Amino acid sequence: MSHKRIPKRKLVFAGGGAAAIAAAAILLPNANASQDAPDTSPKALSAASASDLASQLASQLGEAFAGSYYDKDKQQLVINVVGDNNKIELRAQEAGAVVRNVKNSTAQLKSASQTLKQQATIPGTAWSVDPKTNQIQVTADRTVTDENWTKLESTVQSLGQDVARVKRSQGEFTTFAEGGDAIFGGGARCSLGFNVTTQDGAPGFITAGHCGVATEAWSDAQDGEPVATIQAATFPGEGDFALATYDDAATEATSTVNTGDQVVDINAAVEAQVGQDVIRMGSTTGLNDGTVTGLDATVNYAEGTVTGLIQTDVCAEPGDSGGPLFTADGGAVGLTSGGSGDCTVGGETFFQPVTTALAAVGAQIGAGDAGGGAGEGGAGDEGANAGAGDEGANAGAGDEGLNGGAGAGDQGQGQGDAGANAGIGDQGQGQGQGDNGEGAVGNNGGAAGNNGGAAGNDSGNGVGDAGNGSGNGSASNNGF
Repeated sequence: MSHKRIPKRKLVFAGGGAAAIAAAAILLPNANASQDAPDTSPKALSAASASDLASQLASQLGEAFAGSYYDKDKQQLVINVVGDNNKIELRAQEAGAVVRNVKNSTAQLKSASQTLKQQATIPGTAWSVDPKTNQIQVTADRTVTDENWTKLESTVQSLGQDVARVKRSQGEFTTFAEGGDAIFGGGARCSLGFNVTTQDGAPGFITAGHCGVATEAWSDAQDGEPVATIQAATFPGEGDFALATYDDAATEATSTVNTGDQVVDINAAVEAQVGQDVIRMGSTTGLNDGTVTGLDATVNYAEGTVTGLIQTDVCAEPGDSGGPLFTADGGAVGLTSGGSGDCTVGGETFFQPVTTALAAVGAQIGAGDAGGGAGEGGAGDEGANAGAGDEGANAGAGDEGLNGGAGAGDQGQGQGDAGANAGIGDQGQGQGQGDNGEGAVGNNGGAAGNNGGAAGNDSGNGVGDAGNGSGNGSASNNGF
């Protein structure tokens, strides 16, 4: 059976490739800049570019890095730095970030979180790292008794001054599953997150783990015949995610989110960034948006403790569990876990990061790593149009191939890694064949570069990693 929907309108958003390239370019030295007066002015960045840059700086700055967040009003990345190393600060500023000196290091905040876990794991509490305040935000819902509130406050005070703060929530932390419609299993109602492809190529989807542990068989209609079976589920514990595969192996599960009258193409799984604008789709409340407010959140549900979540101010209600959290430019961010409040009064909500869920279950968005769309060209890693391979663009097949070349090999045009024009082989340009070849024959000669044949570094013609277009296509949250 096919579950593909053909919408009246289709919105195609730019993929993550351009953002990644933009972020990478920020880190390159400016050839026209003076060596004596480096440019340290903040760069205007998109949320996706800021997330990419934050990941790179976190790796480069090491222990000095104390978190980051995106200032969407100024379109700037703010990097927290501990210590007084001017070289480290300059490195971040030259990359285009705003540098802020803070007191608490990442290690200190992680240690504080561990203390909270050991001494204050109380049902109805949650905490996450807030890089804007350089503290841990601890929240207690209305079910926490006065005795436990006192215990929580005492634990927070023991962490030291300005390490954590505690507040009350008017709602109650619960998972958002209930009996009803949308996807059904064992009397529970949830929402499908993102369609995926498993390691053996089978079509499937990811959803909330607390949905996956409720029952194995899921249907697309209340009291209907099962159409998918849970293969793996984690809840409670280190996450809240589940993988299901469609019982019909021929199910076409495209990489989109159906918002009702529009369809958003999902290009890649992306990391959340505090301050980032996000959108949530759920079977109960439909489309709602908001902002990421915390990372590495721990939530103490009545069923047990869940760690490693994303905290937001996006509203949700029972039945929305498992639904997709995504960005306007097609990034898959999270799966709805739970929270407090509703879409009338608001509240705190928590989401399972898609990146860690995919890594844990060994699946990927679409038919390739973080795969792209179907029916509009080839499929390549964050590619556009007819490329097949990593970050292919246009008709190439291979990693970062550009234009319509028939090259094969690393960085060869078309069917090779990051190639340009029609080269065959490493960094081939023009009609070169081989390493850095230009002209008739490169260093290696022959009809192919590193990988040879008519296919690029990854999956050959039509199927690659993260492609955007008409290759074998990928996942949609509308598999049902």
